[in-house]
Amino acid sequence: MPENQTSPEQLRAVLQWYADMGVEDVIGAEPSDFSTWANRGPVSAPQAPRKAPAPPPGLGQTQKASTPQRSAPSPVSGLEAPMPTDEAIALAKSLAASATTLTDLRSAIQGFDGCPLKPGARNTVIDDGIDGAPLMVLGEAPGRDEDRIGKPFVGRAGQLLDKMLAAIGHSRFEDEMASAYISNSIFWRPPGNRTPTKAEVAICMPFVWRLIELAKPKVIILVGNTPTQALFDGAPGITRARGLWREHQTSDGQTIPALPMFHPAFLLRQPLQKRLAWADLIAVRKKLESA
Repeated sequence: MPENQTSPEQLRAVLQWYADMGVEDVIGAEPSDFSTWANRGPVSAPQAPRKAPAPPPGLGQTQKASTPQRSAPSPVSGLEAPMPTDEAIALAKSLAASATTLTDLRSAIQGFDGCPLKPGARNTVIDDGIDGAPLMVLGEAPGRDEDRIGKPFVGRAGQLLDKMLAAIGHSRFEDEMASAYISNSIFWRPPGNRTPTKAEVAICMPFVWRLIELAKPKVIILVGNTPTQALFDGAPGITRARGLWREHQTSDGQTIPALPMFHPAFLLRQPLQKRLAWADLIAVRKKLESA
């Protein structure tokens, strides 16, 4: 390979870096050969715009030369318009209602294409831990590590969450501690780890509601704003909501106590708030003991 030629591996690395940074839009109607861009040298200065030609003789002053109409750019092949939100929600409700086991529901979520986040994500991140566990943790959305591995809470925040659960005798792993089950309010990573939109949350919520019904936990921990406000319409921000018990009513008649808490990622940035998180964990342990 010539010294100045970009290899396919280098190009893939650049494209992957763009994806990790949240780039999700194309800038032209036709694909471009990035390798020719990389090898063409410095970009020359733009040329001055060309003057329009004079109108042909005999064209009256009251007449105007017709302006050529630009044709609309052709769509990039392989990309489909996103499903309208109301249709996506209706489809999610139908698929969720038809699932009778967690395994069925996982398959339904994996095959669901109604969320606009899915095309830009590497993996569908659904759950982890032990099915039927008494304690359920409901998070916000996958981050970079979760999107790469395909499981929720596997980065630094996930490591802290595991320590928090272990402090009250619970674990997502099969060991001697009581079991825990972990999921998210959104199953696909938002570009650049941005906050999910209300429409994206609404599309995923039918699956989340069904997930809770089938998992049948005794207590739910809601970590962060997104699951708290998704499960309880009108709930305040997590600073005001944390530490206050709420009751989630499922469509099949279950009443499950739920406690909002600070997200582990927030606790990594604000370690002084761990004292409040510890108080919330103690409250969760007591609630489980009395359940």
